[in-house]
Amino acid sequence: MRPEPAAFATLAQPGPVRPERWLAAGGGLTHLVFGLAPGATLLAAVAGTLAEAGMRGGVVQLTGGGFAPFAYVMPALSAEPRFAAYYSETFRPPGTTRLERASATFGERDGAAFLHVHGAWTEADGRRRAGHMLPAEVVVAEPVRAEVWGTAEAAWRVEPDPETNFSLFTPAGPGGAERGCLLVKIQPNQEIHAAIEAAAFAHGIAAARVRGIGSIVRPAFADGRVIPTDASEVWIRDGLVRPGPDGRPVAHLDIAVVDVFGAIHEGALLRGANAACITFELTLVAEPG
Repeated sequence: MRPEPAAFATLAQPGPVRPERWLAAGGGLTHLVFGLAPGATLLAAVAGTLAEAGMRGGVVQLTGGGFAPFAYVMPALSAEPRFAAYYSETFRPPGTTRLERASATFGERDGAAFLHVHGAWTEADGRRRAGHMLPAEVVVAEPVRAEVWGTAEAAWRVEPDPETNFSLFTPAGPGGAERGCLLVKIQPNQEIHAAIEAAAFAHGIAAARVRGIGSIVRPAFADGRVIPTDASEVWIRDGLVRPGPDGRPVAHLDIAVVDVFGAIHEGALLRGANAACITFELTLVAEPG
């Protein structure tokens, strides 16, 4: 028998609870590796290549290189009841910001390409910072490596989410992942490991790599740390689904998260103890079991 899940923190949302607690769409896998040349915005540099490949939804891992100018926001508590959590003011550090690593959801908003990006970097003052990058305002200054996993058969589309009052990336298209790639959105207050496992099981995925971004209410790590922040920005450093003793999928997630004070916390999450705050946007790439 499986152990009882650990208790986890939740955050009340302003709107009606969506009946579906996770949503998924999938298709054949496309995998690309390319460089982002200096001079274009991050959005333009990524979107052009993915459009040529016919990709409609997936995850982009960005490493190395630099940006100037650079703009980002951090998680923040909401000042109004319309939202359970929100964003800080926009920060625009001077000089060249050097990227450590970022993860981006790729899809479309209002019919145009769009990116949702969380990551960590070092600013010109030497301090390591993290948060939500603004891809239409960030310009590539030094070549960045991009690696992409996605599909042409399903898409991430920004759609209204009445539960949170935000417009959020939502999977659209066929539901199957028989050819390797599954896009998964997790609704607020759902334990993220359990939702990943349920989506993988429903789509016949016994083993997968899990990549993506989201937010967690008071992240709980496997080593006992609990970060007392209701609002957060998270990106997955390493995520796996593997068959458990009973053959059903079991998820393991190693993340980085920035809290409302700008502190960065990293490590393996405690399975069964972490609820999505606003959303999680995940790409599962099936592997042999």
